[in-house]
Amino acid sequence: MDESEPGLYLLSQLFTLNDILLPFTWDAVYSTVSIILLIILSGLVSGSEIAFFSLDPAQIEELKSKKAENDQALNLLENPKKLLATILISNNFINVSIILISTYLTQIVFNFEGYKYIGFAVQVIGITAILLLFGEIIPKIYAKSNGLFFIRYMTGPLHFFQKIFKPLVNTLVYSTTIIDKRISKKKSAISLTDLSEVVDLAAAESDDNAVDEKMILKGIATYGETDVKEIMKARVDVSAIEINASFEEVLSSVREWGYSRIPIYEGTLDNIKGTLYIKDLLSFIDNKNHNWSKKIRKAFFVPENKKINDLLQEFRQKRIHMAIVVDEYGGTSGLVTLEDVLEEIVGDINDEFDTQNEDFVYNQIDDHTWVFEAKTTLLDFCKIVDIDSDIFDEIKGESDSIAGVILEIKGDFPEEGEEIIFEDIVFEVISMDERRISRVRVKTPIKSDDDNEE
Repeated sequence: MDESEPGLYLLSQLFTLNDILLPFTWDAVYSTVSIILLIILSGLVSGSEIAFFSLDPAQIEELKSKKAENDQALNLLENPKKLLATILISNNFINVSIILISTYLTQIVFNFEGYKYIGFAVQVIGITAILLLFGEIIPKIYAKSNGLFFIRYMTGPLHFFQKIFKPLVNTLVYSTTIIDKRISKKKSAISLTDLSEVVDLAAAESDDNAVDEKMILKGIATYGETDVKEIMKARVDVSAIEINASFEEVLSSVREWGYSRIPIYEGTLDNIKGTLYIKDLLSFIDNKNHNWSKKIRKAFFVPENKKINDLLQEFRQKRIHMAIVVDEYGGTSGLVTLEDVLEEIVGDINDEFDTQNEDFVYNQIDDHTWVFEAKTTLLDFCKIVDIDSDIFDEIKGESDSIAGVILEIKGDFPEEGEEIIFEDIVFEVISMDERRISRVRVKTPIKSDDDNEE
């Protein structure tokens, strides 16, 4: 038979098994049993990888509910890198052992001299197929729907393997950690500002109904870069009660302001003593002589430069809704609430007590003219007018409002009706309250068609 036709040649060799088979020995029996046991173990280890790393929250809670029984399994889950390294190293040792023993078995059972195609099929294709089918595919499919079964029976063996291969496991975990750090350094991270610009580009191609979604996405993208100072209510606008005020005066202020939490100070606003929760007064509302100051709760203080994403986490952890903002000297700079933080993400939140007059922020006259309250923050101003807030970085100094920027540009108090121009933006002071700017008319440059196309 011509060996140039492999298919026919292989078929002819199937009828020469008597020439291939060697005398049977007990070593062949031991090797066969060892291979079967190792394949079963390989399947269990492979299945445990899927079982441990595909647990859903309900299954994890089920393990925690019986902590005494599943203590070892929970310990393995606490360090997933070490667990994965243990599984991979164990499985590789088992598979290498299967290959070595199978090679030895084929040598003592078969004589493949002159039958190279059959030898290749048995030693390479056959063993690989058996390993994949019974050591990988079937166990992992079964483990996907029976994860707790694998965890129950494989926790002990994996703990044993973790101890046996401890030096290799630790080396693998350490080396992967170094690689992770090196790769993370080389990654080109996208900044939140870049992400905000991506949102702008995506929204530009959307219809008008996507405006609200665009604002929310921009808020999420940029709120991590925003300082508390940029969203707080300034000191001059803070409504607070002196600690020596009578109960009637307190009730009168509560009715007038409508706030649920009010800062309490002694002497000056720089000496905040605490926060009064209005709900604490409800039981004593008919008692005009009630000593309300005993109901004051401890105030929560934050620095001006605290990022609002960190503040939001602290609000959640401490379960509070208001914080007093202090400057570098410890003086009261303003007040910030949970609503202020959320509004920075989702936009203005108005309830039934908010009115347009009480909460005036701006009026738009035309496409390029607005009237703002001078206390409006630069961040809100830039969002409304749709300009880049970076243009004020060099001149705003410590200012965070329109009034502050005007004072920085002018270098002095402007007069009512005076115009201050910066970067083709015209700020016109239209009203002042003593030495304080109240309202400002803002005119932005008209964009040309070329600018719009860009």
